[in-house]
Amino acid sequence: MASDNKDRLGDHLYNVEKAREDQWARKRDAELIEKMRERLSQAACPNCKEFLVPKTKAGVSMFACPDGCGAWIDEPALKSVLKAKK
Repeated sequence: MASDNKDRLGDHLYNVEKAREDQWARKRDAELIEKMRERLSQAACPNCKEFLVPKTKAGVSMFACPDGCGAWIDEPALKSVLKAKK
């Protein structure tokens, strides 16, 4: 009889641990999905909502709208363009 109780306790502890792992994984997945959604929303053209594509022109890396609405560069690239312009 004691063996049966021990087995049930072991099963219960295993199930509790598994539930906690599943809960952690669901929370982590939700966080990662939210980060991906945020990144995708930032990588869209504000005018036409098309996804920006990486391009390099005159040695400057940028993200450009495939429909030609504009291009966006990060701060280091902007500083190098301004420095070259002087």
